[in-house]
Amino acid sequence: LSKFVPDAVKDLRDLRRGRVLIGANEASVHVVLPLISRFRESHPLVHVDVRRVPSRQVGAEVSQGTLDFGVLTFQPSEPKLSSIVLGHDELVMLVPPNHPLAENKEVTLAECGRHPVIAHNDPSHVRDRVLRLFEQHHIPANILVSLPSLEGIKRAVATNMGVALLPRRCAESEIGRGELIALAVPEVRLRRQVRLVFRRGGERSHASSAFLGAVEDKKKQH
Repeated sequence: LSKFVPDAVKDLRDLRRGRVLIGANEASVHVVLPLISRFRESHPLVHVDVRRVPSRQVGAEVSQGTLDFGVLTFQPSEPKLSSIVLGHDELVMLVPPNHPLAENKEVTLAECGRHPVIAHNDPSHVRDRVLRLFEQHHIPANILVSLPSLEGIKRAVATNMGVALLPRRCAESEIGRGELIALAVPEVRLRRQVRLVFRRGGERSHASSAFLGAVEDKKKQH
């Protein structure tokens, strides 16, 4: 029995002071924050490290074990991965409150293209799909400003530099405060499932196993 005691102590120490590595692009970070907050209530000493990783690389890095988890809006192609749907999100057109279209509930893609569009300059799955939609409808995307961060894009929209197509969840705070207006774009129809991706089977650290358990428990409650 005594030979198992050091292992038990090590397991407890690893769980208390372990680390959970999560890969997410900038647009997905907001989804995982409530999960981290809930997890830290029961595991306050575990270091949760969310790293900015392009969405196209997340699946491979989780599969290889470089990351414990990834947050994606599509099912990755790697065969040894499973996922849990965390919620849904949709793309909306963001405009400032004094914009001519601000009183509308929805706009067309053509109306969007008539205004300067502010876009993220990092390639992404969603960006590619939106650009393809503009091409399919033979509408110029009219991207006149590209910025490296979502915060920069939202600030630029708020100061009347243009409009932006972004996931609604990225701007919930600004929408709630009335700083930005979200307009539906029916032609886009990119209502997305936000997923937590992880390796199916295999060994996990005690900390990452506890994090996955916390996510699964939260999912069952809903």
